[in-house]
Amino acid sequence: MNETPVKQQNTGAYYGQAVASFGVAISAVAIGIYNLEVDGWVRAFLGIAVLYLTTSAFTLAKVIRDRQEATGIVSRVDQARMEKILAEYDPFTPK
Repeated sequence: MNETPVKQQNTGAYYGQAVASFGVAISAVAIGIYNLEVDGWVRAFLGIAVLYLTTSAFTLAKVIRDRQEATGIVSRVDQARMEKILAEYDPFTPK
């Protein structure tokens, strides 16, 4: 096999920006919920809803990533099989 799959890696700056963005977003929502002029149970409900939405978003991202990785592995295996067949095939061999 001549081709080596390219492994994509995020830079440290990109990772830092993603973590900082998440921190700012979750903090802004928490501050907003805290400053609402409503009863405590409404704040608690909104807080739990935000936590549930956050965990659901992480789970969805993981499922999508896992599916994409599985598809990539299957296509690489298929490509390796095809390359092996083509490498072993000799059109000049009598049948």
